[in-house]
Amino acid sequence: MSYTAKILLLGSGELGKEFTISAKRLGCHVVACDSYAGAPAMQMADEAEVFSMLDGDKLRAAVARHQPDFVVPEIEAIRTKVLQEIEAAGTTVVPSARATMMTMNRDNIRELAADKLGLRTSKFRFAESLAEVEAGAAHTGLPCVIKPVMSSSGKGQSTVRTAAELETAWDYAVANMRGDRARVIVEEFVEFDYEITLLTVRTREGVLFCPPIGHRQERGDYMESWQPTGMSEKALADAKDMARKVVDDLGGYGIFGVEFFVAGEDVIFSELSPRPHDTGMVTLLSQNLSEFDLHVRAVLGLPIPEITLRHPAGCSAVILADRESERFGFTGLGDALALGGKGEEVDVRLFGKPVTRPYRRMGVALASGRTVDDARRLAAEAAAKVKIVYD
Repeated sequence: MSYTAKILLLGSGELGKEFTISAKRLGCHVVACDSYAGAPAMQMADEAEVFSMLDGDKLRAAVARHQPDFVVPEIEAIRTKVLQEIEAAGTTVVPSARATMMTMNRDNIRELAADKLGLRTSKFRFAESLAEVEAGAAHTGLPCVIKPVMSSSGKGQSTVRTAAELETAWDYAVANMRGDRARVIVEEFVEFDYEITLLTVRTREGVLFCPPIGHRQERGDYMESWQPTGMSEKALADAKDMARKVVDDLGGYGIFGVEFFVAGEDVIFSELSPRPHDTGMVTLLSQNLSEFDLHVRAVLGLPIPEITLRHPAGCSAVILADRESERFGFTGLGDALALGGKGEEVDVRLFGKPVTRPYRRMGVALASGRTVDDARRLAAEAAAKVKIVYD
């Protein structure tokens, strides 16, 4: 055996691609799995498998065929019952089968945070019909936010300001959900000052935190993220305390993307992903170890030094497609990279997705700056330089 560990990666998007790169640097053998051929992580992995992660029989067969040391989910839509079987049979699921099951659906993790752990959350109700959506909105009040209990990157999420919009929001959530059950969360609209992702690393030696990441969304999907985000000592301490409680309850080792709303000194738990987070792409440039490096080290039980920022501030800005096509290319890469200099750093990551779709994330521009505003300006300018051209 010439590798340090064999990893079966479930989901092979851009986050899986960067995770694979980090894992390969440490000598791992990676088998990348996704529902379509040529996914980004497959381009870096040792082997690839194409099947739906919701197909329990095919998932079992892949594990039996490859005999991995670790099964590492990168997406939400996975047959979690099979992960529990795999873990019970002796294969390590990252961070744990329970963590994946609890966070696959927003109802599980919200009930854990609010009911079991007593964390502060917004008001919420779950709904499986339009009538239940209407009842949920009566509980939370208007405006409210409606989103599928299982989705990714904000898909299916909408803000409802009048009762007349509830049916459209319900239909939109169901049409954009992942998985096989029509269930949504109706959530109180929180008047917050800003929202953060607190990347939380659970290791065998304890829990570590990255500096908080701020982000801006459109259509429920992140458009840019920056690090650090200015928070008071009290607000940051409260966020860390809540994040530690949740990840310790979920168990296992790896990185968790824990999201919070912040209003003044008040911190409100929002969501959690038991894997690298899309807003954490900024760490590819901003930190001494990226979120992907941290995830691999925590999974393998390797030492993690103090997590520090390489620059005063860093930012990532997305590069989006505007139509569906299988024939496309990129221009302006040189112009984007030429923006760096004078103590500022610029980089670009193109994900290698084989098909474009409207608003599909095809890459990110990364930039550093003396201030967050400087980094955001430079990242946005770099992202705008990269154009997708279609045949």
